[in-house]
Amino acid sequence: MSFINSIKERAKEAKKTIVLPESLERRTVEAVAQILSEEIADVILIGNKVEIEKVAEGLDISRANIIDPNSFEKMDEYVNNLVELRKAKGMTKEKAQSLLNDPLYLGVMMVKTGMADGMVAGAVNSTANVLRPSLQILKTAPGTKLVSAFFVMVVPNCEYGANGTFIFSDSGLVQNPNSDELASIAISSSKSFEHLVQEEPIVGMLSHSTKGSAKHPDVDKVVEATRIAKELNPELKLDGEFQLDAAIVPSVGKSKAPNSEVAGKVNVLVFPDLDAGNIGYKLTQRLAKAEAYGPITQGIAKPVNDLSRGCTAEDIVGVVAITAVQAQLQ
Repeated sequence: MSFINSIKERAKEAKKTIVLPESLERRTVEAVAQILSEEIADVILIGNKVEIEKVAEGLDISRANIIDPNSFEKMDEYVNNLVELRKAKGMTKEKAQSLLNDPLYLGVMMVKTGMADGMVAGAVNSTANVLRPSLQILKTAPGTKLVSAFFVMVVPNCEYGANGTFIFSDSGLVQNPNSDELASIAISSSKSFEHLVQEEPIVGMLSHSTKGSAKHPDVDKVVEATRIAKELNPELKLDGEFQLDAAIVPSVGKSKAPNSEVAGKVNVLVFPDLDAGNIGYKLTQRLAKAEAYGPITQGIAKPVNDLSRGCTAEDIVGVVAITAVQAQLQ
């Protein structure tokens, strides 16, 4: 069974409610029709029912729960909750009311209060706009220092990774992590891989150098991150610094890093910065025709996931299924 079909089956086992605030986007309502048809999750859409139904012409979204902010019976309660949550930042009722008229903020409050189990957005909103209310309202998960983002990459006809399945991290959020942050990203990504792919994570800390083949402060950062991650989680199969081929190709790993039990076997690729991670996932998606699911966030107290603005309806379905499985685990 493919990765995403496995995720869908797991989502169906304990169905969760996912809010999709971008209800006037055709790709979103196409995804909702499929999600409801396949019974992957229950869905909340935010917006005016008449306008949403116009966008959804020809699609069956009748089982979606459509919430109009202008008539939402819990709006006063949510306004008071937001004032209480953000009073130290100077939140007033007027500001809270204005923010909650934004479907992204209202959606996150639904997750906060338990009306929804997770949220997916980003088809028409930037990552910053999607994640800002999440970080303000939900905050980070206990024991997590850093919120980061990854892509699940499923490469067809690929002998590397976990039958062609990898996590690429951070490929969506943290611009230029320092060594401590890179170590945190690696550990969080290993847990995400284990939860979603259900195989043992093998983590490679990527660089343009393999085991000292190049000297540069950028390499030093990855070497130090590797040391920190091993110290924090000595049981985790993690090593570096590796060039990409040394990380995933057994023969190259054996040649370039003969003393590493990780080299050539990596399924969790930790990139040194966002430039490398973003370029890497897009190259793999376009040239290898890989399925790319994400960016999936890790480290937020409840699951809120971003979408690429170039996503398809099928991509949205996949991210909703992943979000539902994340909610099950929490």
